[in-house]
Amino acid sequence: MMEIPSKYDPSIVEDKWYKYWMDQNFFHSVPDEREPYTIVIPPPNVTGVLHMGHMLNNSIQDILVRRARMQGKNACWVPGTDHASIATEAKVVDKLRKEGISKESLTRDEFLAHAWEWTHKHGGIILEQLKKLGASCDWERTCFTMDEIRSESVIKVFVDLYNKGLIYRGVRMVNWDPAAKTALSDEEVNYKEEKSKLYYVRYKIENTENEYVTVATTRPETILGDTAVCVNPNDKRFSHLAGKKVFVPLVNRLVPIILDEYVDIEFGTGCLKITPAHDINDYEIGLRHHLEVIDTFNDDGTLSEKAQLLIGVDRFEARKQIIPMLELAGNLVKIEDYNNKVGYSERTDVPIEPKLSAQWFLKMSDITKPAASAVEDDQIRFYPAKFKNLYRHWMESIKDWCISRQLWWGHRIPVYYLEDGSFVVADSEEKAVDLARQKSGNDQLSIRDLRQDEDVLDTWASSWLWPISVFDGINHPDNKEINYYYPTNDLVTAPEIIFFWVARMVIAGYEYRGTLPFKNVYFTGIVRDKLRRKMSKSLGNSPDPLDLIAKYGADGVRVGMLFCSPAGNDILFDESLTEQGRNFSSKISNSCRLIKGWEVDTELPQPEHSRLGIEWFKAKLSEVIVTMDDHFDKYRLNDALMTIYNTIRDEFSGWLLEIIKPAYQQPIDAKSYGEVNELFDEVLRLLHPFMPFISEEIWHLLKERRHGDSIMISSWPKPVSHQNQICEKFELIKEAITGIRAIRKEKEIANKEQLKMFIVPGEKGYLPEYNTILIKIGNLSELQETGQEVEGAISFRVNTSAFYIPLGELVNVKDEVVKIEDELKYTIGFLESVRKKTGNERFMNSAPAQVVDLERKKQSDAEEKIKMLEERLLSFKSSMN
Repeated sequence: MMEIPSKYDPSIVEDKWYKYWMDQNFFHSVPDEREPYTIVIPPPNVTGVLHMGHMLNNSIQDILVRRARMQGKNACWVPGTDHASIATEAKVVDKLRKEGISKESLTRDEFLAHAWEWTHKHGGIILEQLKKLGASCDWERTCFTMDEIRSESVIKVFVDLYNKGLIYRGVRMVNWDPAAKTALSDEEVNYKEEKSKLYYVRYKIENTENEYVTVATTRPETILGDTAVCVNPNDKRFSHLAGKKVFVPLVNRLVPIILDEYVDIEFGTGCLKITPAHDINDYEIGLRHHLEVIDTFNDDGTLSEKAQLLIGVDRFEARKQIIPMLELAGNLVKIEDYNNKVGYSERTDVPIEPKLSAQWFLKMSDITKPAASAVEDDQIRFYPAKFKNLYRHWMESIKDWCISRQLWWGHRIPVYYLEDGSFVVADSEEKAVDLARQKSGNDQLSIRDLRQDEDVLDTWASSWLWPISVFDGINHPDNKEINYYYPTNDLVTAPEIIFFWVARMVIAGYEYRGTLPFKNVYFTGIVRDKLRRKMSKSLGNSPDPLDLIAKYGADGVRVGMLFCSPAGNDILFDESLTEQGRNFSSKISNSCRLIKGWEVDTELPQPEHSRLGIEWFKAKLSEVIVTMDDHFDKYRLNDALMTIYNTIRDEFSGWLLEIIKPAYQQPIDAKSYGEVNELFDEVLRLLHPFMPFISEEIWHLLKERRHGDSIMISSWPKPVSHQNQICEKFELIKEAITGIRAIRKEKEIANKEQLKMFIVPGEKGYLPEYNTILIKIGNLSELQETGQEVEGAISFRVNTSAFYIPLGELVNVKDEVVKIEDELKYTIGFLESVRKKTGNERFMNSAPAQVVDLERKKQSDAEEKIKMLEERLLSFKSSMN
């Protein structure tokens, strides 16, 4: 047997057991005859580091995986990382800039060499950090979205979708990120409410001396790209302007006044400047009216030569500079404060720029239909279910997905252009050459005659295949692993990526496997501080998870996170909860030290109080298992944790161990000792998914184990039926003991002082078969049934049974009478105030049911207490006579 240390040190224990689990290969899974249980990790950015959101998400995944493993399932948790095109490229560009190297000075291959070097140096750090948390991933299966298998899968899917007519190239208005210099999908844009300005600018009407139309705009820097002014044909104020033209301020471009019902008559001046190159609605109007498109911005957000003025100036600086220019030219009418929503890049947090650009798109209208039905019909269940509405809304209003990005880091689009501008789509250069020869009729073509598309695919165009590609199900759709592990069971993720990732995985699952990719989705909330601010490095309110683990242990951090983590709701993180988790580890360890410190006498018979206590706890544990299984089935993991936490802290340590604990320096009987160890074993197994390290440590300390044994591969406990009656009886005993303890506390009577107790049995509340427990835990020298009140005794009731404890010389009777009279007076006053409410018919009819029930309970409790105080007062006064 291992020696039990006097103080539990999580750092030693956690490193020891994680190495043991890895050495024994417990996390690894291969297909066999067992039922599979599969989770794929939401792949974090390859160069990322652990933050509080990761801690929560991966703790939950590990809890689910460890329980499934104990249930006898073949548990497989696949880890991996995402290449994160925009984020990683930005980091590499920044690193090169600090070294005096610009991206533009490098060839694509040279830049990618730097990117791979960065990835190999920093990549995978986060996965190593997850091991400190206790994550039981199958590390042999670690995947990367740009490794060979995943890359082949992505390219193959692009070619397949193109051949199905679902991918096309088109010039569209896209969300342009000037910092990353790439297009973004609609889902990658976050809108923020901003205090802005509304600029009123007048445009001179052609062939008039001094006539103008005035427009209102939040973006005066885009005036340089205006190609029309638009009014509503129903607006009589401007009906005389039909067919006329105006001069664009500063550049004096002559543009038409057009009529379109899109214009809101009530907004601004009723006149709208039209800039087709820089606003999606203007672009649509421009298409309807065949307007010229003038793109006045460069890719980096500076003004282009087509702007004619302020060339090379950043768009926001240009906004500042153009105002005095308009004022000097006599075109600025006024400026007003204005609140509007501005779209920001989800990746770089800079305002996006609507921009006309040639991009690759995936048609979404038909491919999404099975995915929409899967969630609507509960084939895939969301926890909490409220996110179904969000999912449905996105599916119903879905637009074609812009899948191309103007980056170098990522999966390069497999499109190859011929000299005449035509192109072929192929998953290899060899196939591209063959297709190009067929297309051109030129058998002499080689790869040197083709030019591959410069763009890469959206990162999500690789991770949407994740549940399939991690089992190589795209390249080899009938392999043993994909047929065994797919569909996966549970997905744990954040609601922020319900569109980016969750919905698209469902779409890909039906397109390439004909079925759903997972059965359940558990949405975590956002981790916030006590002031409800989102935790972030910039605010300085996010603790380093590894520092927390070093301070409180991984088990403590896991428990602390789960204490405040109801599914789908934000988490108000409080470091004191991780401290509570660490203290709980110490309590478990101390309980083990207590038990293992008892001397065992094999000749002693089992005392009746121990037999009854163990019988009760077995019944209680059966109830706990049923409750926990129900919580797990409903994904109420924090409730499941609280159930076992309270069971260990209160029922096991607070009640059972006190009941069976031998007298000071006395031995314990072998039967009780053996049974309490078995019960401790079961309790630890229920705790293991939440606190894997302490449970493994104590499990091994309970008795000799063989090398290769582990609590993580032991069985999840099963309930025994029909135990409720025992638990109900024992609650009455606990209530009686609580009454004794309350009297000791109130009268400051030490626990070592023995008391006498007399009981007037009622129909319910007193169970003589449990007298041995009352005597032991209450430290009673005498326990008798009686048919009448006991004078001079303090009493309490359990249901209809009365319990009397004569205090004799332990208390001053006169002082007690005064105290009781004061308490009685207060309680009578309280009862009167409650009766005013319960006797008010209007209140009782209009108040919510739970409020009415609470007031009725207050009344009955007060009435019961008055009765008890009156009896106690009468008893004390009688003893004074």
